[in-house]
Amino acid sequence: MTASSNARLATRLAGVVVVMGALAWAAVPFYDWFCRTTGYGGTTNVALRGSDVILDETVTVRFDANVARGMEWQFRPLQNEMVLRIGETGLAFYEAYNPTDRVIAGAASYNVSPDQAGYYFDKIECFCFTEQVLQPGERVEMPVSFYVNPEMVDDRDARRIRFITLSYTFYETDLPQVQALAAPPAATPFN
Repeated sequence: MTASSNARLATRLAGVVVVMGALAWAAVPFYDWFCRTTGYGGTTNVALRGSDVILDETVTVRFDANVARGMEWQFRPLQNEMVLRIGETGLAFYEAYNPTDRVIAGAASYNVSPDQAGYYFDKIECFCFTEQVLQPGERVEMPVSFYVNPEMVDDRDARRIRFITLSYTFYETDLPQVQALAAPPAATPFN
């Protein structure tokens, strides 16, 4: 091999590395966009208001709550399920409790199952849209307002769905800067 062919090979390999790095960097936002657009993986939609159409057909929405490993909150739905007409706005509540002696911030990830229902599950308001911060010993009720889009009954793959599970998992996040500065200092042992 000549020096010029080695240089061309090195340039091509460097180009492959750059392209692969760019694709890896773009994979997460692209996948998030894809899931929000298609409802894939149970990703829900966000609506500005409730549906204008309410059908006589009903759907049962079940509620599930989890905390990630290491998250010290207690988190639960305040109702196990709700029966709604398709298109009717529902309002459900979840409860979070911080049993610790420290301020903890958390963010909720969510999904809907079966996956096909995610495209038709529209949230109007949700505690999952923003980070939550609980003081030591604080207990809060957090609402989620939603409806199942009537277009679901026209979808060949989703029209027979009558049971939907809305599931949340809370993860601990870093405290917002303002609250981190205001948080009381950790107790120090006394000798």
